[in-house]
Amino acid sequence: MRVRILLGDPESAAVAQRGADEGLHEAMASKIRNALLMYRPLQGVDGIDFRLHDTILYNSIYRADDQLLVNTHIYGFNAAQAPVLHLRKVAGGGMVNHYLDSFERVWDRARELE
Repeated sequence: MRVRILLGDPESAAVAQRGADEGLHEAMASKIRNALLMYRPLQGVDGIDFRLHDTILYNSIYRADDQLLVNTHIYGFNAAQAPVLHLRKVAGGGMVNHYLDSFERVWDRARELE
């Protein structure tokens, strides 16, 4: 089993901007730091990898096999107020692959958690 967790870098300009846009300001970075603290027991576990990225936070992607939950981000609203799309791979469909390709591009340029 392989688990990859990719979070916005709490020190990045993208996280600061998203916090400001949602009216959360530094609370956005604090939420990420809290998630990292809660994930600490999993750090160093074989098969679980963490990285931080500094790209614009367009959406949150949760994947299990060929199914995705995509929490789209809406300017000025927090994630709890935005829709979640349940997507699955189907023959001839490309939407899931677009999201997976996007994740891979961000993963490849993200930094490993120290």
